[in-house]
Amino acid sequence: MKITFLGTGTSQGVPVVACHCEVCRSGDSRDQRLRSSLMIEDKGVVAVIDAGPDFRQQMLREGVNHLDGILLTHEHKDHIGGLDDVRAFNYIQQRAMDVYAREEIHSQIIKEFEYAFADDKYPGVPDIELHPVGTEAFKFAHLSVLPVAAQHYKLPVLGYRIQDVAYLTDISLITDEEKEKLRGLKVVILAALRKKPHYSHMNLDQALELIAEINPEKAFLTHISHMMGLHESVERELPDHVKLAYDGLKIEL
Repeated sequence: MKITFLGTGTSQGVPVVACHCEVCRSGDSRDQRLRSSLMIEDKGVVAVIDAGPDFRQQMLREGVNHLDGILLTHEHKDHIGGLDDVRAFNYIQQRAMDVYAREEIHSQIIKEFEYAFADDKYPGVPDIELHPVGTEAFKFAHLSVLPVAAQHYKLPVLGYRIQDVAYLTDISLITDEEKEKLRGLKVVILAALRKKPHYSHMNLDQALELIAEINPEKAFLTHISHMMGLHESVERELPDHVKLAYDGLKIEL
């Protein structure tokens, strides 16, 4: 299995155009982050988790010309805003793009991209096939996908465990029952917004506490705001098996 971090950033915080902090002025490419998204490749199957506004740029950067489907964690714009750009894959693959999400947010996706679901579609609009996701495991091609329920403040969100890898972003709370789904992982990828507490996101200390509790072999932090600090300096503070992810990072398992 190959994992590619398409983006490791967030829309949270001061817009880059208005910010003059050390992260925004950094010459280290690891401090330049697009909105968070992950790509998983295994035995010819390609899946992406979340398709934010940077989806097209991420696909072009990585040279992706085949995509089997998209798993969505929740309905916020920075995680679904790029769904319009599946139209390129529709054209190449000559089929609808399979999109997996909690059934409760299908209506929000349809509202956001109404033209893609119209009875009389304009030629060339995105072709999206929505699939409901609950809390039980399901098959994505040959891959077993186990949804992991969590809370993003008051909003229900899903993480996903795919074989020995789990991805959880935009979470502030996860129950002990759902934590059990995260035991025995080789890799956990977990959002850590910043060092200071936040009402709807785990901060660095909270993320490290959860990592220590579930005890994966390795952990990578994502969904990082520029308020976290410089990549190089923050990573020196982390345990040996925990790393800050960065855009374009690839892991082979």
